[in-house]
Amino acid sequence: MPVKRVSPDEARDLIDKEGYTYLDVRSVPEFEGGHPSGAFNVPLMHSGPGGMSPNPDFLGVVQKAFPADAKLVLGCKGGGRSLRAAEMLQAAGFKAIVDQRAGFEGSPAEAGWRPRGLPTSASAEPGRGYESLRTKK
Repeated sequence: MPVKRVSPDEARDLIDKEGYTYLDVRSVPEFEGGHPSGAFNVPLMHSGPGGMSPNPDFLGVVQKAFPADAKLVLGCKGGGRSLRAAEMLQAAGFKAIVDQRAGFEGSPAEAGWRPRGLPTSASAEPGRGYESLRTKK
């Protein structure tokens, strides 16, 4: 089944009205540079000196942090990584996965979360940053 894709405004409605949680799959530095308020961060890719490389722990960390029936909106910078992550999670048995197209910054075709003026934060709430989620027992 294809992943459901929604606009940033529709994603915010899912979070505010239907109990969804925002999962930001951008790298830690991108997340720390600003993210949707209340978001969790589990990077699909890590940024390093040679560019982006896959995070081999992505699926395991998400499975440890969220039950398979968790309602998750996935987002990234422009929509590409979050769609891949949503497809991975759906294939792993997650049932309520939604991809927020346009991501945090957006694309020429559609403004993202930040340009639309939706609530953002530069610091992760306790327990929502990648290091906290990665080391969670």
